[in-house]
Amino acid sequence: MHSHKQGSVGAWVVDVNMGYGHSRAAHALKDLSGGNVLSANDYVGIPELDKKLWRESRELYEAVSRLKPVPVVGDMLFDAFDRWQQIAPFYPRRDLSKPNFQLTQIYRMIKKGLGKHLIAKLAENPIPLVTTFFIPAFCADYYDYPGDIWCVTTDADISRAWAPLDPQRSRIKYFASNGRVVERLKLYGVRDENIFLTGFPLPKELIGGPTANVLKDLLMHRLCNLDPQGIFTSVHTKSLRTELGNTRCALDKSAHPLTLTYSVGGAGAQKQLGVKLLNSLKNKIAQGKIRVNLVAGLRKDTAKFYRDAVLAAGLKKHLGTWINVPEFDSRDAYFSGFNELLKTTDILWTKPSELSFYTGLGIAVIMAPPIGSQEEFNRTWLQYVGGGISQGDPVYTNEWLFDWIDSGGVARMAWNGFIQAPTHGTYRIEDIVLGRTSELRKLPLIV
Repeated sequence: MHSHKQGSVGAWVVDVNMGYGHSRAAHALKDLSGGNVLSANDYVGIPELDKKLWRESRELYEAVSRLKPVPVVGDMLFDAFDRWQQIAPFYPRRDLSKPNFQLTQIYRMIKKGLGKHLIAKLAENPIPLVTTFFIPAFCADYYDYPGDIWCVTTDADISRAWAPLDPQRSRIKYFASNGRVVERLKLYGVRDENIFLTGFPLPKELIGGPTANVLKDLLMHRLCNLDPQGIFTSVHTKSLRTELGNTRCALDKSAHPLTLTYSVGGAGAQKQLGVKLLNSLKNKIAQGKIRVNLVAGLRKDTAKFYRDAVLAAGLKKHLGTWINVPEFDSRDAYFSGFNELLKTTDILWTKPSELSFYTGLGIAVIMAPPIGSQEEFNRTWLQYVGGGISQGDPVYTNEWLFDWIDSGGVARMAWNGFIQAPTHGTYRIEDIVLGRTSELRKLPLIV
């Protein structure tokens, strides 16, 4: 069995500091690069022109995302922005290799020099380059990076902008997050031999190696909380014992209280939703029936917004115990801290971002409204594998959430996520990049 512990630098891992999705995937892969992740739009020595172009694109995305909840005007602006990066219907299968406007604009910037400095810097040590965003991959391909170029996809479906201008001639190889992405890349003209189905890279500290011992221990405690009436476990006892083992299947006492984590995206949109669910659950929180984590990421303003809401709800004495608003000072601290929270999280409530793939850890996902076409596809995928469901009215969370739990339905979602969604993406990617034969089973091509 291979070692998947952090070792010497075997590859460059490159993300972009734009939202959390691309960085979350890179953080899971940082053992490949000795624990370091390089941001293509925010590294020491980045030229001013590159910095300016990246900053403008990030600020536009975050500004429009925050406007989305604003009636009429916000919707109009976001819809216009979203159409620019829209994903074409998959059926009927057809040639979709023609570049779209977004892709031609990206290459226009690359031809002006975007990314040239970064690729020259990395080429001084031409080990494999693994990036979780398509633009650094395009730059490496365009500027003839000497080593292998790998691109990790981060949604359940992708737009034409993810594939290069001339996909048949490109050296870029892809790690596909699911079967739909595999098939989509083929429609975009990417050669079959350059596509590898691995699953999204999930944090290894929540899995525990190819045997997933850590995940199975955490899932046992999760199922105890999510099936208080024993409805789900009584029907699926045989499957539970087969997958988790007899020693894990007491299923009568959890090491932590029922815990819901609400996570806000990097742009800070949908922060009001966290307050609505907080106010609905305040009596349950005060009674010790549920613990709630309100995660604002790196946004200090949103964290303060939540702390003020906790005080306004009369829950001051429960702050830090039954209601938590963690703060983080760096992206690395945020991702590590968030993973730590997930160890004792039973239900993850979030928009269907890259966190949709976290159902593969055996976590039930309640989906807030999607923001953007990619998230619409993530929602469809999550429902397809059975790991999540769209939220009910947040004002009445105290009613519908506990009805779902008492019926065993939320336990079923956690179990479906564990069984149906890819779990070992990080391990598969490490093995392929390092040229090792993987001991993991081949993923089925579920589209």
